[in-house]
Amino acid sequence: MACDEPYWAGRRVAVTTLGCKVNQYESFALMEILRRKGCLFVPFQEEADLYVINTCTVTARSDYQSRQLIRRAYRRNPAAVIVVTGCYAQAAPSEIEAMHEVALVVGNNDKMIIPACIEGIHEGRRVRVSHLDHSSEFAFFPVDDFPGHTRAFLKIQDGCNAWCSYCVVPHVRGRSRSLSQEQVLKEVRRLGQRGYREIVLTGIHLGTYGADLTPATCLFDLLKAIDEESSGVRIRLSSLEPAEVTDDLISFAAGSRCLCPHFHIPLQSGDDKILAAMGRTYTADVFRNLVNRIHEGIPHAALGIDVLTGFPGESEQSAQRTFHLIESLPVTHLHVFPYSKRSGTPAAAMAHQVEEKTKKARAERLRNLGGQKKSAFARLQVGTDMMVLIEGNDVGEGEMKGLTDNYLTVFLGSPDPLLVNKLVSVSMTEEEKGCLRGIIKDVL
Repeated sequence: MACDEPYWAGRRVAVTTLGCKVNQYESFALMEILRRKGCLFVPFQEEADLYVINTCTVTARSDYQSRQLIRRAYRRNPAAVIVVTGCYAQAAPSEIEAMHEVALVVGNNDKMIIPACIEGIHEGRRVRVSHLDHSSEFAFFPVDDFPGHTRAFLKIQDGCNAWCSYCVVPHVRGRSRSLSQEQVLKEVRRLGQRGYREIVLTGIHLGTYGADLTPATCLFDLLKAIDEESSGVRIRLSSLEPAEVTDDLISFAAGSRCLCPHFHIPLQSGDDKILAAMGRTYTADVFRNLVNRIHEGIPHAALGIDVLTGFPGESEQSAQRTFHLIESLPVTHLHVFPYSKRSGTPAAAMAHQVEEKTKKARAERLRNLGGQKKSAFARLQVGTDMMVLIEGNDVGEGEMKGLTDNYLTVFLGSPDPLLVNKLVSVSMTEEEKGCLRGIIKDVL
């Protein structure tokens, strides 16, 4: 690759990402910028000249993992430039700056100017963390390639206005802001033209998409616009809050040409007192009714939920209510997280903090329930024909792996490189540990 920037040409760069799909998208965007400067990318476990660690800070474990990655990078090459960015960098820049291994700390707003920040390190500025004020505009950087991924991500929203009592995200992501509908449609077309057969629309609080635009719009209107010009590209949504999954959206998803029948909805707790203490705006009964309406309208839809165990004040009875609610619902998979005290959040100062051992035990019980739910959902698909996006070849197992529109992993026959990134019709033959096996009938 020709390059007129000698500082960057040929430099070996390793990028690793913790956390959500928004973080992943931003890492790919940064890699796009560095690639155009002439950098060469290597796996994070190899020696590099520059390591970029895009961090998460949702839990204390995320912070710990970030520090581990910093030290691993330093051990691989003590002479490398180590840059730490993302939400942990935004939340605790001085904590990271104190680590001797780190050359540069960059906040979320400045992520895409990391190359310029690196070039200015000799000036002595090791921290570049801008304040996330209310006037922050949506920062968009197009991505052409998503190495290691068949599906494309498209960040269309950032920030959160909800301020749940346990969550640090509004502190490190700022107010909700959106990419214009015109630009979203343009990117969907562009990614489709580049050969992507599925695009995941991502955001920190995706359901608030468009409320900040002039004129204001909403996610439902955007989805209808995408559907009207659908050209064979599947659209998948990241997480939506319960109030954002309306009857209109459910009806639309049931008949859409492009929207995958897959909903990811945070429950967090099945106990109304705990939900109120969390700052959530629904009750267990409201959530129950919503899940049942989705299931009735789209019986084959995937219904994933987030659950937080061990929130301050969660008694054994509260935990049982959560378990029994989930047990009674037609959900298909769970994302379970033990509560983690986050500095600056109201929950961190609440009385009756739950012991770590108890949090983990409750989380493990729910994860086991989630495994049972996933297997039961997969078994229902045996004997049916489904469209599968081939994501790659599992070399270790000597077979291909793909994903259904309702978020089930499917294993197929012998690897065939020509089928990667193709949509194929598959007859499902058996379920195994929450996944499916099948036989290809046709290739689109």
